[in-house]
Amino acid sequence: MMMLIREQLEEREYTLLSRHAVYARESRGRAVPEEEDPYRTAFQRDRDRILHTKAFRRLKRKTQVFLAPEGDHYRTRLTHTLEVSQIARTIARALFLNEDLVEAICLGHDLGHTPFGHAGETVLNDLYPPGFRHYEQSLRVVDILEKRPSAAGLNLTFEVREGILNHSHGKALIYDRPAPPMSRESLVVSLADAIAYINHDIDDALRAGVITETCLPADTLRVLGPTNSERIGAMVVAVIEGSGEDGINILPGIRDAMRNLRDFLYRHVYPCEAIEAEIRKARRMIRELYLHLLEHPEGVIEDERGDDSLERRTVDHVAGMTDEYAMRMHRLLLQPRSWI
Repeated sequence: MMMLIREQLEEREYTLLSRHAVYARESRGRAVPEEEDPYRTAFQRDRDRILHTKAFRRLKRKTQVFLAPEGDHYRTRLTHTLEVSQIARTIARALFLNEDLVEAICLGHDLGHTPFGHAGETVLNDLYPPGFRHYEQSLRVVDILEKRPSAAGLNLTFEVREGILNHSHGKALIYDRPAPPMSRESLVVSLADAIAYINHDIDDALRAGVITETCLPADTLRVLGPTNSERIGAMVVAVIEGSGEDGINILPGIRDAMRNLRDFLYRHVYPCEAIEAEIRKARRMIRELYLHLLEHPEGVIEDERGDDSLERRTVDHVAGMTDEYAMRMHRLLLQPRSWI
């Protein structure tokens, strides 16, 4: 009998990929077993399911660091996700890891982010007693909140779900600490996430005039390079050349420079008054929206999910908002309107 295309692709992985890679045929499977696709591996199928979700489309209107920017060239959650995917796929390909698994994790890793970036995450974490973490919300999006014609949730493979949940933890490697147990593909995504935001947040800060080139640590630039492209390239190469039989790692000199640049962001960019002033407004807006919807859920908060509390459903609703939608809802629900 002729092999299906999917079976040929699975077989090819054993020839092309490292013995440390995750093979699609050896996936731990899905919570609800499904008939296999004749043309796509399990991880390719997961990637496609994520790509076609409403949550993925909303990322284009969720900002990264600079909230509701007027310029066209600042990063959004969507462009961040695409940059992470490009970096992670480059590393995975060079290390002969499963690029399809890496891409699926990348596309899903930030689906649970709130409007206004980490500002919204902080507010929901304070207001919702069980706490709110965007990586847990990303998993909730793919497991429960996204709908398919046949069922709720995307029913993704264990490996993609693990990567989404753990995508923030591999950054421990930047600080020379052991990362939690996870696949090499998941670690690559986590490091690619850090490489992407370290560099594009600096690029956006320079564009916004928050910092100048002279503010950047000179010793770090001597190691990584003076341009955004050179710095990304140096970090990518450091992961490729620093990884081996022992696992995913970073060359020590570049790792130290990455850490210094990340620390620079947290000392001089994120806390700056130009950003912090907008973050305070965003936090107040999200707080007021959440409390209002909790008190007046009628017609807004769906009550179909009987197992979820009103608080849980309100968190889901607010977390899913785009920046523009949150501002529009705040004006509609909480700001006076003129009748003249």
